[in-house]
Amino acid sequence: MKPINIYTLTRISDAKSLERLERQMSFRSRTMKIKEWETEGLKAFCDRMMGVLESAYSLDFYYSFTMPKLGKEFDLLRVNDSTVVNVELKSGNVTDEAIKKQLIQNRYYLATLKKNAYFYTYISGDDRLIRLSNSGNLVEADWQELAELLLNQTDCYTGDIEDLFKEDTYLISPLSDPARFLRGEYFLTFQQRDIKKAILKNLDKEGMLVQGFTGLPGTGKTLLLYDIALEMSKYDKVCVLHFGSHAAELEELNERLKRVDFYYCEAGKSTEVVGDYVAIFVDEGHRIDKTALEEIRKMSIRMKAPIIFSYDCEDAIEPYERSGYGAWLIEAVPGFVRFTLTNKIRLNSELSTFIHCVMRASGNHRRDYPSVYVGYASDEEEAGNLIRALNREGYVYIYDEAVNPLNAEQAAFDAIEAGESTCKEFERVVMLMDDSFIYGDDGYLRSKVSKGADDFRVKNIFHGLSRAKERVALVVLGNKQVFDALLWILQK
Repeated sequence: MKPINIYTLTRISDAKSLERLERQMSFRSRTMKIKEWETEGLKAFCDRMMGVLESAYSLDFYYSFTMPKLGKEFDLLRVNDSTVVNVELKSGNVTDEAIKKQLIQNRYYLATLKKNAYFYTYISGDDRLIRLSNSGNLVEADWQELAELLLNQTDCYTGDIEDLFKEDTYLISPLSDPARFLRGEYFLTFQQRDIKKAILKNLDKEGMLVQGFTGLPGTGKTLLLYDIALEMSKYDKVCVLHFGSHAAELEELNERLKRVDFYYCEAGKSTEVVGDYVAIFVDEGHRIDKTALEEIRKMSIRMKAPIIFSYDCEDAIEPYERSGYGAWLIEAVPGFVRFTLTNKIRLNSELSTFIHCVMRASGNHRRDYPSVYVGYASDEEEAGNLIRALNREGYVYIYDEAVNPLNAEQAAFDAIEAGESTCKEFERVVMLMDDSFIYGDDGYLRSKVSKGADDFRVKNIFHGLSRAKERVALVVLGNKQVFDALLWILQK
């Protein structure tokens, strides 16, 4: 999205023509619906600026920009190497408290740019210009002061503004980057904030509440869980039980964050929890078994502490393969309150659709997959060569210990075991599918040696591919049926 000349835009009165011109000027991917009051407010702002700045007709702003993934919108933005100016437009009937809250929120989100930032609101109905002070208070602003600020803001950025808001600058994993998490250098999406608010509100109700939220990989469940734990720890101690594979990262968090105790839990082993807590948080709940769940529930009753789960949604996996573990057990707990995260933060729609089609090669999901690579190898040597070639292109090889014929070559790969990759993110991921995989008559991917939830081959493919942010690759070893199925998915 490019900046536009707002004076040019406001010289048009016809709504449809205005919308079409805005799209042409901004290079927006879709036509934006512009309401009448928004047009009037923008025109009033331009006219006021013309009264104090002769060259106001040449000012360019990013108009109605929404931060990718987060959904945070700004009416007007102007950016150069050292400063960013934000102006919000209101028609009227808005309280100072609401204006203050919005501008403080804007300051929070724009802090990632690491520039001197100035925040204004113009209320056209009252012809009132307000500024947010450095101390966070609202003050009446002077038009001449704003004019000078804009006049001195030379050599403004004119590229695609989304390039200034790369996801890795504000979307993090507490386990991949504990230091940034502890410094609070992250944001929650609006959906995450709504779920957080609802969960905390439920804790005030009587009774022992068991709550949780699920969602596909890449929807930000771990970040939300740890953020809620951090919030509750302001008042008393809480604990986090992690069923993933990040012992070292949890040790760092446990060492640096004294008011939250972190426990690394292993499947099939009892976890000794010392002390009492006001809340119990369970991460990677889809890996939990019946024995562990019963232990946690007994702990909850003894401490009179609520439980909050985060767990992956595995609906894409064949029902038999996901039964008896994780989500199935958690959601069967009496009185369980479920929330669902639907906004994919890490994964784009192309990769998400492809991964779902890999899990079930049926239906009519027909689209292009420019970010997907599929290769076929007739033996282990060829498979190794293909994976090494992908390594050189930046792909990380996520392998399954149970199905990995390339152990002897492991040292030659940039590789990580599937269990170790949980809660981590990679730009590009490559995985291997050998002859232990098969597609059933119903289209679901299965393991030939599957024992339901006790066999994680299919789950590891699903979760491993979901670690990718940009590109995925599958190398098929000696399995013509699976290779043909993947080609069918890829060919539109």
